[in-house]
Amino acid sequence: MGQIQYSEKYFDDTYEYRHVVLPPEVAKLLPKNRLLSEPWVGPLCNPPPEPHIMLFRRPLNYQQQQDNQAQQDILAK
Repeated sequence: MGQIQYSEKYFDDTYEYRHVVLPPEVAKLLPKNRLLSEPWVGPLCNPPPEPHIMLFRRPLNYQQQQDNQAQQDILAK
């Protein structure tokens, strides 16, 4: 089985993006009638231009916001 390849993240003023290249045998296993869940929204193109390449986005600073929230939750206990 091939390796899943993750792109570097790239950004605009609102979102960070990443694309993922799946081996064809893995791409065949993905459901075709629903989107994947948060925090990464994707695939952005439905149907994707190439079924084994998925494009994702999430708000800028998402991970930092999650880390801050987790730290606040710990301190509140």
